[in-house]
Amino acid sequence: MYLKRKADQWLDDWKSRPDHNPVIVRGPRQVGKTETIRRFAKTHYENVVEINFVERPAYRQILADGPSTDAVLLNLSRIAPRRRFLPGKTLLFFDEIQACPDIATTLKFFRQDGRFDVIASGSLLGISYREIESNSVGYKEDYDMYSMDFEEFLWAKGYEAAHVDSMLAHMIDAEPFNTLEMKLYAELFLDYCILGGMPAVVRGYIERGSFEASLRLQRQLLRDYEEDMRKYLTGLDQTRVLNVFRSVPSQLAKENKKFQIGKVAHGARSKDYWGCIEWLAEAGILNICRCLRFPELPLKGNAEDKSYKLYFRDTGLLVASLDEEAQENLRANRNLGVYKGALYENFAGEALAKSGYPLYYYKRSNATLEMDFLVRTADELIPIEVKAQNRQAKSLKTMIESDSYPDIKRGVKLCAGNLGLEKRIATIPYFCAFLLRRWLREQ
Repeated sequence: MYLKRKADQWLDDWKSRPDHNPVIVRGPRQVGKTETIRRFAKTHYENVVEINFVERPAYRQILADGPSTDAVLLNLSRIAPRRRFLPGKTLLFFDEIQACPDIATTLKFFRQDGRFDVIASGSLLGISYREIESNSVGYKEDYDMYSMDFEEFLWAKGYEAAHVDSMLAHMIDAEPFNTLEMKLYAELFLDYCILGGMPAVVRGYIERGSFEASLRLQRQLLRDYEEDMRKYLTGLDQTRVLNVFRSVPSQLAKENKKFQIGKVAHGARSKDYWGCIEWLAEAGILNICRCLRFPELPLKGNAEDKSYKLYFRDTGLLVASLDEEAQENLRANRNLGVYKGALYENFAGEALAKSGYPLYYYKRSNATLEMDFLVRTADELIPIEVKAQNRQAKSLKTMIESDSYPDIKRGVKLCAGNLGLEKRIATIPYFCAFLLRRWLREQ
């Protein structure tokens, strides 16, 4: 059972461009990179040469005679003499390139040669472009692949593009959903929050029609992530990265969700841990949400160095990391308990990040004003307040009405309630968060 992905269309568009560069599909393990590329290759090429540097370590020697196209192809044919290389009809698929990062050096030569299309892929765990002699800048494209977002989850459940278009139309017109729509989408959304977007987990849920085995799969993924941390890191960094990773759920459960290094380990200092946090973000496991010095444009360069929140890239994996009692209460009774605020805020951050937004928040030094997220359009700053219930958004109201924030003219309240618009505050259900970017473009 293949699950439709947004990467399908991206790869189709990439192939249709006559001047396309080789592409590196990046992302953490088990988000569907290999499966997606194989399906694309099967439908677009007469001949596919797939090289997996983990399954067949011998292929790591194909650069022994240099990175040129002819040298690489010659060594490939020595290892696998039955491989065919048909100019104009062949895709070379280099998989698990974290085990052979220098392969990126060859992309420039394949681009200049022009006879073959090339896609490289691998988890970001262990990939360090600083280790590569030349990473083919200007001769490659990068595509970041995430776990499935809520729109892709809806596709998996059989909902077509027309359903998503209808949801967006409701948002544009500020027309509330009817009772049936609210109930249906809210239930689907909660299922998605529990499952997350890892394709294997979603596929099992679709095929079985239940959550059976979903937690086991999620926890295995968490163990695999930790095993990769041990594999690609050594010494103190390994311990520090693991400590940060394991500390995120408990810190998100607190009212003050700012990540505190002091709670990771006794005597921990920010300067010793920031590189570990960046590593987890580059690995595609965590999202970093940076605190703005002041809510104004531009956002880039306006963030504090030592104030940030950390969120899981996949809310389902956050759910799987919770304690046993919370797991049982959530899956059996659909009760989010004390983690309600953390899960909704993590989902909002996940949805924004998957839409292409860098994550920022704001908290006034005297703690009297706080905004969960801020995104920008071409000429304005949009504050987003996350509410577990459809309650009054005091900070949002203050920011919009105050003359102190000239870049802010309107705001968004994400909550469990229906669509609405009052005094420049758009109330939007959580299940529409994946459409925020498209909605803002229509305003």
